[in-house]
Amino acid sequence: MLFNFRKKILFRLSYQLVAREMAGGGKRVKGPGEQKTENGAPAKKKKTDKETENGASGRKNKTHKETENGKPAKENNTKKDAKKGTPAKESKTKKETEIGAPAKKNKTQTEWNSVDWKCSSVQKPWDLKLASWNVDGLRACVSKGGAELLSHEMPDVLCLQETKVTKEKLPTELQGLTDYPHSYWLSAEKDGYSGVGLLSKTEPLSVQYGFGEDDIHDKEGRMITAEFSTFYLVTTYVPNAGRKLITLDKRMDWDPKLRNHLVELDKKKPVIVCGDMNVAHQELDLKNPKSNKKNAGFTQEERDGFTELLGQGFTDTWRHLNPDKEECYTFWTYMMNCRAKNVGWRLDYFLVSSRLMDNVADCIVRDKVFGSDHCPITLLLKVTE
Repeated sequence: MLFNFRKKILFRLSYQLVAREMAGGGKRVKGPGEQKTENGAPAKKKKTDKETENGASGRKNKTHKETENGKPAKENNTKKDAKKGTPAKESKTKKETEIGAPAKKNKTQTEWNSVDWKCSSVQKPWDLKLASWNVDGLRACVSKGGAELLSHEMPDVLCLQETKVTKEKLPTELQGLTDYPHSYWLSAEKDGYSGVGLLSKTEPLSVQYGFGEDDIHDKEGRMITAEFSTFYLVTTYVPNAGRKLITLDKRMDWDPKLRNHLVELDKKKPVIVCGDMNVAHQELDLKNPKSNKKNAGFTQEERDGFTELLGQGFTDTWRHLNPDKEECYTFWTYMMNCRAKNVGWRLDYFLVSSRLMDNVADCIVRDKVFGSDHCPITLLLKVTE
C-alpha cells in the first residue's frame, strides 16, 4: 500500500513539471519572432533606429551631412564656394580682366560703311588718291574681305606689300579688274614670302622691278618703280631685321641702295615712296619705345638709316601733318589682342620729295580697315596745275 502511494505522488510531480514547461513556467519556449540567447534570456527585439555602441538609439539619417564635431554641415551650394565660404561668382560669358572689365578682342571684319571714304574733312584741294597696304598674304587678306578696299577707297593707284603670291596664283577677286586694267606683280623666288604689287587705273610710262643688275634683294620681290607723267611712284617692302636682329646686316645693305635709287629718281621727277618701311622712326611711332630699343624696327641703326633718307630731300607726310600726334599706328601684332588695345607701331609710310609737300592735302591712316596685321594708308595730293 505504501509503495503504491509513493508511486502516485512521483507521477503527479512529474506531470506538474511537464505541464509547467508546456505552459511556459520554466525555460521559456521559443515563440514566433523570438530568438534565444546563450543563457536562455530572451533576445532583444531589432530596433528600428540604429543604436550606438553605448546603447543609445542611433540617429536617423540626416538631410544635412554632419561634420566631425557633430554640427550639421552646410548644404551643397549651387555655386562653388570661395575659400572664405562666400559663394563664388558665376562663370562669365566674357573674359574679364583683373579689374573686372571685359577683355578686348581684335576685330577681323571691316565695317565698310562706317568710314568717310570721300575724305570730306580734307580742306586742301586734291586730284590724286594713292593707297598702300601691307596685306600680310594677299589670298588670306582677300578671304577676309580685303578686296573691297578697291570699291570703297577707289584709289587711282593701289600699292601692296607682302603679297606672298605669284601672278599665276592671284585670287580671282583681283584678276581682270575693269577699273584697274594695269597691274604689276613681283614675287619672291621663295614661295609664300615677301612680294609686292601695283594696280593702276592709268598705264605708267615705264615700270622697273627691283634695283636691277641681279641684286640679291631682287630675288625677294621687294620693290616696283612706276613712272607717271609728273612723278615716280615706288612701292617697297623693306627687309625686316629679324628676331634677335639676325638679318640686320641685310637691312643695312638695303638702306643705302634704296636711298641711292630714290635720289637718282628725284633728279628727274618728284618721287612718292610708299610701303612697309619696317621702322618706327620716332618714339611717338610706337607704343612701347623703351622696351623695344634693341628689337627689329626700332634699333638705332634702322632709325638712323631712315633719318638719313629723309635728309636726302624726302618728307614723311603723315608726321609732317601731325607733328605731335601719339598712338596712331599702322601695325599691330596678332598676339595678346594688341590691335584692340592699340598697342602698335607706325611702320607704313608715304614719303614724298620735299618739294612736293605743298601739294599734299592729307595722309590718312585707315585703322578701321581689317584683314591684315597692318592697315592701309592713303595719300591725297594735287599733281595737276
